[in-house]
Amino acid sequence: MNDWLHNLPIVWMTLLVFGLTALVIAAIYVLVTVLSVGERARSFKAVSPGMLPPLGILVALFIAFTAAQVWTDNDRAHSVVDREASALRTVVILAATFPGEPEAHLRSQIRSYIADAVAIPYSLAGALQLTLSLTPNSQGQQTAQREITTALENALDARRQRIIISQSEVNWIKWSCLCLQAVCALLAIAMVHSDNRLTSAITMGLFGFGVAASLLLILAHDRPFSGEISVGPNPLLQVMPALESSQQGTKP
Repeated sequence: MNDWLHNLPIVWMTLLVFGLTALVIAAIYVLVTVLSVGERARSFKAVSPGMLPPLGILVALFIAFTAAQVWTDNDRAHSVVDREASALRTVVILAATFPGEPEAHLRSQIRSYIADAVAIPYSLAGALQLTLSLTPNSQGQQTAQREITTALENALDARRQRIIISQSEVNWIKWSCLCLQAVCALLAIAMVHSDNRLTSAITMGLFGFGVAASLLLILAHDRPFSGEISVGPNPLLQVMPALESSQQGTKP
């Protein structure tokens, strides 16, 4: 799927998905209605209604299979952002163990990283290099240095995971198979009810728009860090007040 589609506002995404679904339903309805004459009409009516439940179940399984990936990616996205924020918060707290310039430098690097969380993490890498270059003067500082190093490494690893998850999406094969299965089910509905146009239109509409709602739900959550409904940087931004208050507390 293209980036522009994932970044559409939910209202426009809804109109697009339901609009395309309505066009597909109308096209299938008109096609079957036009072809449902003479011998073809008898052939359409010979299609067993018993096919509809299995086709509906297959569509449901395709939707569940596709949605499972999307929900897993979103859960992972929330988890890595929370882990990243927790690690940075640990660094902010332990930085006070090295008062003066080291503490101010560490806090500055963390602040710079959070302010531009989607950029290449030079700030965080710089903070890690600074921590490793420090010379502890006490057992407490040695412990703090190890904990800060571990926390920074956790934050860097969480960011790497965030980048990997941001590139995850439902591939075109899954989308194609899901849509094809839904079209097959709509065709079967149209054929089974080809002798009653109103029933055919109502049944196809109910099934088609039900599928459209499922597609919209999957599409809106397909990329965890893109679109109107996405995993935001709020956990990271919550670390900023601690940085600001600490900075103010160190001012004379």
